[in-house]
Amino acid sequence: MIHLSVADGTLVAAATAEDATFSLAEQPSEDRRVVTVPSVEATLTLLRERVARWPHAAAVCDDVLRAVDPAAPAFGGVVTESLAYSTLQAGPEFARWLAERGPASAPVEPDPVVADRDGGTLHVRFNRPARHNAFSTPARAALLEALEVARVDPSVTEVVLSGNGRSFCSGGDLAEFGSFTDPASAHLARTRHSPALVLDEIAARLGPACRAEVHGQVLGSGLEMAAFCGHVTCLADATLGLPELALGLLPGAGGTVSITRRIGRWRTAYLVLSGATIDAATALAWGLVDAVT
Repeated sequence: MIHLSVADGTLVAAATAEDATFSLAEQPSEDRRVVTVPSVEATLTLLRERVARWPHAAAVCDDVLRAVDPAAPAFGGVVTESLAYSTLQAGPEFARWLAERGPASAPVEPDPVVADRDGGTLHVRFNRPARHNAFSTPARAALLEALEVARVDPSVTEVVLSGNGRSFCSGGDLAEFGSFTDPASAHLARTRHSPALVLDEIAARLGPACRAEVHGQVLGSGLEMAAFCGHVTCLADATLGLPELALGLLPGAGGTVSITRRIGRWRTAYLVLSGATIDAATALAWGLVDAVT
């Protein structure tokens, strides 16, 4: 077993599993500080390459994960995460990604989120199936509008969050990234209009009756929001991950809180720094989801 930490944007050996950003092993382990991989050597090579390419994002992500207290109320952690996210938005690694992507525009689609009510159950569905339900600014506004019903109406006794089409949610719509030129305004938008915080509030009231049903691509902000729900059901075809490092960013939809609550900061850091995706069985074993169907 090898213990690893991110220091000054480089990957170094750590003294203990507790102190490490995460630990790698080739043998199965139930220790949430440890990630089991087929080859420690090959994984180390990958991690060194990724941390060397995105040193700012890797270091800031590690800082945030160590700073966030998953047992504390979500708001403080979401604010910490968002301030770090805005810092990285103003940095050279995100600028490089934007330059490599080039100009882009997200299509305007009607009804990016749809909702209907059946008695006490509110069904909320992402509805951009042609883009694997990529999360956009209009989708955020529509999701907030739908969730507000459950937040203020005590007669809503169950909330089911799902996605139409082949995927639950593939994360933020990359065509939209960079549209906020002012990181301070982007921070205020993320924290004052946060579906994650509303889901956290609803889950605190409803418990497992606030549930997500995920399938297909469950990435980035999609995974982060689902993890706030009191119960997550996952289809066996699902692919789960946090791809934000490749943009020079860290999770920005509350994932440093919601995912850390479920699997600990160590495995959360591994998902971000490695860019690896996991299958439904691994997600269940880690506690990232509660059931696989």
